[in-house]
Amino acid sequence: MYQNLIDKKAKLAVIGLGYVGLPIALEFAKKLSVIGFDINKARINMMQNHIDPSKEVGGDEFKDRDIIFTDDVEILKQAHFFIVAVPTPVDKYNVPDLKPLIGASEIVGKVLKKGDYVVYESTTYPGCTEEDCLPVLERFSGLKGFVDFKLGYSPERINPGDKKNTLRTVVKVVSGCDDDSLKNIASIYELVVDAGVHRASSIKVAEATKIVENTQRDLNIALMNELSMIFDRMGINTYEVIESAGTKWNFLKFQPGLVGGHCIGVDPYYLTHKAAALGYESKVISSSRYINDDMAKYVARKIITHVLKNSNDPKVLVKGVTFKENVSDIRNSKIVDTVKELLAFNIKVDVEDPYAVEEEVKHEYGLQLKKNLDTDYDAVIITVPHQEYKTLDDAYFSSISKKEAMVADLKGIYRNKIVNRKYWSL
Repeated sequence: MYQNLIDKKAKLAVIGLGYVGLPIALEFAKKLSVIGFDINKARINMMQNHIDPSKEVGGDEFKDRDIIFTDDVEILKQAHFFIVAVPTPVDKYNVPDLKPLIGASEIVGKVLKKGDYVVYESTTYPGCTEEDCLPVLERFSGLKGFVDFKLGYSPERINPGDKKNTLRTVVKVVSGCDDDSLKNIASIYELVVDAGVHRASSIKVAEATKIVENTQRDLNIALMNELSMIFDRMGINTYEVIESAGTKWNFLKFQPGLVGGHCIGVDPYYLTHKAAALGYESKVISSSRYINDDMAKYVARKIITHVLKNSNDPKVLVKGVTFKENVSDIRNSKIVDTVKELLAFNIKVDVEDPYAVEEEVKHEYGLQLKKNLDTDYDAVIITVPHQEYKTLDDAYFSSISKKEAMVADLKGIYRNKIVNRKYWSL
């Protein structure tokens, strides 16, 4: 397989061209013949015009690449090595939603041929690739897995907005269904990963690797969030404590905050779901999820308590609706839960964000982004340290808020800088 791809006698296909899939497809297209496939025709049209709908990849990255973008399954039949990189969300009950993954498996199954490879990158629980996806591939292809076609898993490590830790610079974990497939899959990924690859002993180990990476971060952030709530009652600034504790060589500098997005706030639910199916009820992981999911309401309660004391018709400004700084991704944005809580108390809320796409925010959450800010807010919540926010000062917040207003700085970027308004941070 490796040599056929190098000689361009075979094509590589990436199914799902979001934050993960598109960068992978474009990197492989520097050396191989690639098919970029997505079921969203509008997104395909944008990429055909060298536009990344996610705004992560610049137009220059599309140039001189051996790649075609399509939503046509017939064209997908030309491929022999398939990489599946579709979303793996949870539903409103925090139960894993495998519909995108199963749907992608059906599509690949319909075009699968003897000798082909299928590698999954979508984050999921250990066992999903072999127990949930493989039967779908076999049913729709009429082929036998491990015999007629090979299976593998390589957890994605794409970090939106991060230009330093990229596909090329981060070690890639790879796995295969047997020694031969592992050798081929590793060799193929080595073409685009300068940092090298780590060969996992099994597909399940590789699946568990990704889950553990994000679950560990979730646990540590939950600890910081709980400490933040305790220190708030003591009148201690959490960020000052972290700064002081950070002088010890083995202290891990995690920070409190809202845990949203499509990884840390989602992946642990895949692990607890699988554990429950095996008869084990998670305690530590589930407790951390409870703490982190409740932080949005905790923030809302702090704001509500303040503004209702000072105004009969309170108004709050939320600066930042994306789940992290300097990206346009609004998936699973936890500040929306804060907004909903404020609205439930008949508090007017304006939302502003220089990165979020207005139409997406409206469609996903029913919120209208505010372009021209008012000057009489009773509270201003800064959710993420967007680059544009870092230069704001005390005079700015004074100009858009009432004298009794609170500046709620969730990430502590204005610590010791706000003097003319009440300051609060996690």
